[in-house]
Amino acid sequence: MAEAPWCEVEADADVKERLLKHLFFDFDGTIANSERGIVGGIKYMLKAMQLPPLDDATYRKFIGPSLTASLNRYYPTLTPAAVAETITHYQTYYLDQGIYELALYPGIEQTLAQLQEAGYQLNIASAKPEVMIDKIAAHFDLGHYFAGMYGATMDERIRSSKTAVLAYALDQAQAPLASSLMIGDRDTDMQGGVNNQVKTLGVLYGFGDAAELNGAGAMGLVETPSQLPSGIQTVLG
Repeated sequence: MAEAPWCEVEADADVKERLLKHLFFDFDGTIANSERGIVGGIKYMLKAMQLPPLDDATYRKFIGPSLTASLNRYYPTLTPAAVAETITHYQTYYLDQGIYELALYPGIEQTLAQLQEAGYQLNIASAKPEVMIDKIAAHFDLGHYFAGMYGATMDERIRSSKTAVLAYALDQAQAPLASSLMIGDRDTDMQGGVNNQVKTLGVLYGFGDAAELNGAGAMGLVETPSQLPSGIQTVLG
């Protein structure tokens, strides 16, 4: 049997690449419940900077957005230098203790394996610093699920917003916008998807609610990790 001409083989490869569907997962509130470690780090940094404490509901609102954005929101009088200093206190606590104070959501690993087996390319796109994502993935043996793990820079000066992180992730993964999906639990995740012209799927088992996610542009919602495959199929096809 004669081999296919080189041009046909190249064309087939191009078609497969266009058909490959890329999933970009937020981490905190989507892959893992990391409330304990993050809130511990927030309390530590506020105490170190002698800033007034916040209530528990507000601490939870820090989970998802960048620290820079949250500090600017809740402590608007802080100078950029003070914000940077505050973040270093958080990182001191988090890298020493808080980074592993999390629990993977029940069923999430089985779902990731199912999606991988179905042919999706899985990635992480998180406002958490990339070096922290790498450490967590290694500790919990998550790396084999993901083709790429993308996050913020440590000082949050280059990549901090979900829009910036997702733009970086899309570029690095060479992911076509039409076949890419942002999955997350907060409005910033949905806004990041909308701003990058990709589809969006909100999860309700994390830290956001339906009103927040729908208001930010979610194209679909799921209530549990086990519902992710059907939600992804509905939104992305």
